[in-house]
Amino acid sequence: MSDAIKTIAIVGGGTAGWLSAAIIAAHHKSKSGDRNASGIEIKLIESSDIPTVGVGEGTWPTMKNTLRDIGIKEADLFANCHAVFKQGGKFVDWVHGNGDFYYHPFTVPLGYGRIDLAPYVSDIEKYAVEANFQHHVCEAGLAPRTISESEYSGQCNYAYHIDAGEFAELLKHHCKSKLNVTHIVDTVNQVTLASDGSISSISLNKHADVEADLYVDCTGFAALLLGGKLNVPFIKMDDVLFNDSALAMHVPYDSKDSPIASHTIATAQNAGWIWDIGLTHRRGVGHVYSSKYLSDEEAEANLRKYIGEASKGLTARKISFESGHRERFWEKNCVAVGMAAGFVEPLEATAIMLVEISARYIAENLPPTKAIMPTVAKRFNQQMRYRWSRIIDFLKLHYMLTKRPEPYWQAHTNPKDIPESLKEDLSIWGYRGPTSGDFKSAIELFPAASYQYVIYGMGFKPDFSQQAHLYQEQQQADMIIQRNQKITEQMLQTLPLHREYIEKWLANTQMK
Repeated sequence: MSDAIKTIAIVGGGTAGWLSAAIIAAHHKSKSGDRNASGIEIKLIESSDIPTVGVGEGTWPTMKNTLRDIGIKEADLFANCHAVFKQGGKFVDWVHGNGDFYYHPFTVPLGYGRIDLAPYVSDIEKYAVEANFQHHVCEAGLAPRTISESEYSGQCNYAYHIDAGEFAELLKHHCKSKLNVTHIVDTVNQVTLASDGSISSISLNKHADVEADLYVDCTGFAALLLGGKLNVPFIKMDDVLFNDSALAMHVPYDSKDSPIASHTIATAQNAGWIWDIGLTHRRGVGHVYSSKYLSDEEAEANLRKYIGEASKGLTARKISFESGHRERFWEKNCVAVGMAAGFVEPLEATAIMLVEISARYIAENLPPTKAIMPTVAKRFNQQMRYRWSRIIDFLKLHYMLTKRPEPYWQAHTNPKDIPESLKEDLSIWGYRGPTSGDFKSAIELFPAASYQYVIYGMGFKPDFSQQAHLYQEQQQADMIIQRNQKITEQMLQTLPLHREYIEKWLANTQMK
């Protein structure tokens, strides 16, 4: 077949490029053991002189299955990437700004799918406390499992915090040594189009031209192929999500025994928020903000005040970005993955999750011939447009329910800046709250539980009295809440401290 798809060129390295290469290569790896049986050749081209942004160190629980699928052991991730467990997010000062906080844990509420405990809890802002034990596990600084449990398992659902640069290196080594991916270190100097507008070849500075049947654009904000050469427009979402800047620092621990938070901490500021992500060797701390409401100098002052004495001698790295995404993500024979497809602030760790989802779609739907590619591209674009709209709604939800008085926060509550789809959801949730039935698409990113944690944590309580006859299960709710208390007590007694677990587990692994 002259139009058979046999060669895939991934342009750009970093997490997006190497994770895409791993997912696609692992899926098409021959089950017979013959590395070339599939006939699919994957080439990854990355420049040695283009640095990666590397701010995204948080992942989503989907990463567990991804690592298993591509053949990386969890212990290797921890040993090579200074990785730790991430059990969710803690949102501090987002509601009133007076020390309030709530959790968005990765474990669903007890009774989820059978009963929503929201109508029966005494204080809606403490919903995650009453309905889930993971709040307490995180507050106590505990790991999500005991030392006797096997990898990729645990009593609590979890993801990871990783050093993004080290993760890309781990993936690179795995792709080259285990998955037969060809690595080309060079810089693209020209992209040539065929008569039908598709990409025919890529010219490099030092190597021969690369010709492929499918090109994966992982060139970050530049979107060298999809945006630069194929001219697919970028749709800005800065009228919904106002942040466009970030300052980042790598902060050392006070001592080698300092506790490691097993969750992302997002602390609201006067015009933005600060992320705090613990790894085994340092913390990644940064301030996301809107340049319209806060100067760089004011943002750095906020950041240094948050970090305290440990910020002395540290330099803040500035990152500017536009919130939004491409109008189309797959055009002709080119598909964008990672920041080349779009970017929003790292509030819910969606960046790496979208790389996983995009690469998995490419792997599982890779057409055998070019003739089928337009249909595959059409469906991919439909799915990704839906996913991006859901992400934007979900992030906006974190802001628009605030009661903080500052102009930045009040601007987020302006109805004209809230997507219609989110307004519709909230009008329904005003009397019954989010349910699984609201999220029946097979391509949902966040389940109803995620929305419950956020809206209830932000103090949004549906008026359940409008249909009071539906909420006559107080006895069952009390039993679930009491069961949660017992499970919490057990976990607080049996789960080890986060750092203690990682050190002991890795020591045991290395001895085997």
